[in-house]
Amino acid sequence: MASSMFRAGLAASALVIGSTLIPFTQAVAQDYPARRISLIVPFPPGGGVDLVGRLVGQRLSAALGQTVIVENRGGAGGMIGTRDIANAAPDGYTLGIIMTGIGLSPNADYDVNKDFSPIGLIASTPVFIVSNPSFPAKSLTDVIALAKKEQGKLAIGTPPSPTLLYFAVKLFNMVAGVHTTVVTYRGTAPLTTDVIGNHVPIGFDTIPAAISNVQGGQLHAIAVADTKRSAALPNVPTAAESGLPGFDAVLYYGLVAPAGVPRPIVDRLNKDLRTALASEAFKKRLVEAGDDPAPSTPEAYTANIKREEGKWAALIKKLGLTVE
Repeated sequence: MASSMFRAGLAASALVIGSTLIPFTQAVAQDYPARRISLIVPFPPGGGVDLVGRLVGQRLSAALGQTVIVENRGGAGGMIGTRDIANAAPDGYTLGIIMTGIGLSPNADYDVNKDFSPIGLIASTPVFIVSNPSFPAKSLTDVIALAKKEQGKLAIGTPPSPTLLYFAVKLFNMVAGVHTTVVTYRGTAPLTTDVIGNHVPIGFDTIPAAISNVQGGQLHAIAVADTKRSAALPNVPTAAESGLPGFDAVLYYGLVAPAGVPRPIVDRLNKDLRTALASEAFKKRLVEAGDDPAPSTPEAYTANIKREEGKWAALIKKLGLTVE
């Protein structure tokens, strides 16, 4: 009897607490935002992620009626700034931009599936295979044929582990059945420069980093590692169209908050983000930069993180790769 009464008391207490929290979170959402918001970009200024962050920051500032300050906190392949997002107070006043692969390193002291409140996807950009214009292999089929003919001799430039671009080379080797020499760079900027200078013949790059050089003729576009063509470069074939189905390596950018942010705030931010992504001017800026707009619900973005991080973690395990 006493046990039953105790359980009934607990249930009643939980009901009271729950009914108290509902109006509290509603009030928080109604008052939000009451002050400026920090938007952490875990990479240095000037890169593709930084551009996405600044475009989103401008739009959210206008929609929310409060200043959104973009804070670049680069270092450790994006892990420093990403950790700062995860460790911030879950009150909606610290947001962040994260990208696919940010949780693959064993040194990451956060869990991308648990330590964030996904707000919504922003854009995607596929791994972009480019070459120096003098390189004789002009198509992905030609590249594979050359790599098979001279196993281990073809050099491919990429940012280092644990970036998705690095693992994309490993996926390419596996799917194409070739062995190549990986040359790593600190980022996409020095990589792009060295492909232009013909210090490395092929680069696994990003479209935002390379698009202007492709358009200017300093780089040759070979293929995009996606199931669909890029809106920014519609004449560049996909890997599947080039004879390599199964080679799919896409970076997804999304807006997140620390885990535990009240759901009404998440919904408010998602609504404003999707409104921004529906703007023709906003979409045009993203496409011009080399990104494909990808609006989503919080649930769809949550599923995207789980799927993509799981895909690359499985590849790393299958190939026995060392992740830094």
